[in-house]
Amino acid sequence: MARYYFDIHEGRSFIRDSEGTDCAGVDALRVEAMNVLPTIAKDVIPTDGDRQAFTVSVRDENNVTVYTATLTFAGLWMGDVPIPEPEPLV
Repeated sequence: MARYYFDIHEGRSFIRDSEGTDCAGVDALRVEAMNVLPTIAKDVIPTDGDRQAFTVSVRDENNVTVYTATLTFAGLWMGDVPIPEPEPLV
């Protein structure tokens, strides 16, 4: 099995994978990349806007990028933009 490194780009931040993951081949690394994107995105969907891209870049043991995948979140209000409700006073 070869070891691959899954670097994550989420908006302004970058997380470089220093541990890596053993994958049985290119199909396995593709599946791993596809699985990691929604896992990352569900915790980081933007609260200050309606657009965010999440990208995983996969490097091999020679530090060469061999695969990249991107998941994009885009929200769009239809019609009038709702006004947020005020925070309750405590």
